[in-house]
Amino acid sequence: MTSVAPSEYKNSPVRATVTTSKQSAMVEVVLRVLLFIGSLTAVVVMVTSKQKELVPFPPFGMVPNTVRFTDTPAFVYFVAALSTAGLYSIITTLLSISVLSKPGYSKILALYIVAMDVVMLAIVATASGTAGGVAYIGLRGNSHTRWNKICNIYDTFCQHAAGAILVSLFAAIVLILLILHSVFTMYRKIPN
Repeated sequence: MTSVAPSEYKNSPVRATVTTSKQSAMVEVVLRVLLFIGSLTAVVVMVTSKQKELVPFPPFGMVPNTVRFTDTPAFVYFVAALSTAGLYSIITTLLSISVLSKPGYSKILALYIVAMDVVMLAIVATASGTAGGVAYIGLRGNSHTRWNKICNIYDTFCQHAAGAILVSLFAAIVLILLILHSVFTMYRKIPN
């Protein structure tokens, strides 16, 4: 029976694989927490975007009008999509933390999580794009369709919407990093 000396054990492939696996799981947990923070921030900023202003209404003069995120279906979709991403990040963070306690988790679970990360990226990207398109119309208007810009009147509302959209782009970037990290981790586990 041979024994492994402590210096040999530190450099052994088994030890390196366990350490790398834990480091990889820790990186994944950090990225999933960042996804939650980004999603939650975008939702809170969008939901709190509300502004009341006096606007011209030709027969009656100046009339008070309040604008909210619920006035635009694209912003409602944005809030729903980012809320879904936030909930998803909580669930997958808990799964990632369980991987830290049990490093030999199922390969099929990892595959499902990567597939769901891709789906979540698509949802967040479409929500950001849709909200960004509506925000652009609010900022610039559209002379061809005679849609007037509103950000010159509802400046605070537009700033909140722009901030929420920028944070959602951060969440999309975090999802891209998560997908790349997961694919790279799976690639490393493929035997030569």
